[in-house]
Formats: sequence, structure tokens, C-alpha cells
Amino acid sequence: MPDLQTSSGSPFQSSQRWADYYNAVAGRPPRDTLIKALEQFDSEPFPDSPRFAVDLGCGDGRDTVELLQRGWRVLGIDGEAEAIARLRDRPDVDLTHLETQVIRFEALTLPHSVDLMNASFCLPFCPPEHFATLWETIVTALKPGGRFCGQLFGDRDSWATIPTMTHHTRSQVENLLRSFEVEWLNEEEHPGKTALNEDKYWHLFHIVARRKSP
Repeated sequence: MPDLQTSSGSPFQSSQRWADYYNAVAGRPPRDTLIKALEQFDSEPFPDSPRFAVDLGCGDGRDTVELLQRGWRVLGIDGEAEAIARLRDRPDVDLTHLETQVIRFEALTLPHSVDLMNASFCLPFCPPEHFATLWETIVTALKPGGRFCGQLFGDRDSWATIPTMTHHTRSQVENLLRSFEVEWLNEEEHPGKTALNEDKYWHLFHIVARRKSP
């Protein structure tokens, strides 16, 4: 489920819907894509200074907290002010190494030399006309050897008919990852439920990929 506020037509159009979502997912563990990416980093020499991650669509912090507890510096970004407030109010968050920002995809800018770009279930909520710019911003921000982890929605997902959302075929996903060494790409497709217990047909791409040198 997403964590960034979206344009009209999204399944999450109101602040109350977002509040219901945050309540539904409270206390859930970090995403598998994040854990797999961190395992890849753990197999590499530890740097002299803390690594730096951007958590896009951070929500109330299920992935952010994991990064902070592992000694990372984190910039948590979300389109909902309530999400950032919930994150900063968590008793298990050390604010020393956390920065936060409330911003929409359309206006997003990112710092350079990012070690990890985590985007759990949020990128499909970027309007299609802004996705190419968003993806280029993500790729450019990552340092060589840095990683992207997160999800994209496939073209057979039941939300693919929503015009304000972005969905991809597998070949389009593979094209997006041409600047990366793909470490994990898992395509998932099945009927199921949303976090709010609503019926949904899921078509997902779970991704962990390492940025190639230019």
C-alpha cells in the first residue's frame, strides 16, 4: 500500500483514508525489499561514516525505523503531513539521524550521493505525466554502487485503469532498470486484499537493484 498523497482519482483521496491506512498498518515489520537490500549492503565493507538513505513514501516509518536502528542516516519523505507527524512521534525513532520532508512527487528534488533509495509501494502513485522525471531524479541521486529497492505496479493490476496512477509492463520495468545491476526482481500476480481489507487484484514487481558506474 502507498504512503504518498496522490492526485484526484487515487484510491486514497482523503485525509481520513490515509489515517485509516496508517492505523491499519501500524506495527508491521519492514518490507522484504528493504531487508534484501540491507543484506546486500551488509556483505560489503562497512564505510567510515553512516550510510545515507532516502525513504520515499515513508508513511509512519516501518522502513525508516529499521534503517535508523541499523545506524543509517535517513531522509523520510511523504506527501502527507500526518505521516511525517506520526513518524516523528514514534517512541522507537531516534531523531538524531532523521530528516523529514512533506512534498509531492511533482515537486520532488533529492540530494546527491544517496546510498539507498527505498520506495515501498509508493511510485505507482506518481501521475504518469511526471513519472519519467521522477525516475530520472531517483537514478541521478544514487551514487554508483547505491541501491534502489521498492515496488512498481504491473499493467494487469486492478488499479491500472486509474488514470492518475502509473503502471508498467515487465519490459518497461526492465528498461527502467537498465542503469542498474538487478539483484532481485520478483513479479507477483494474484487476487487479494488491500490493507483496508478491500478486494484487489495485485500485479507487482518487487525490486532490489544496484546502480552501475556511469
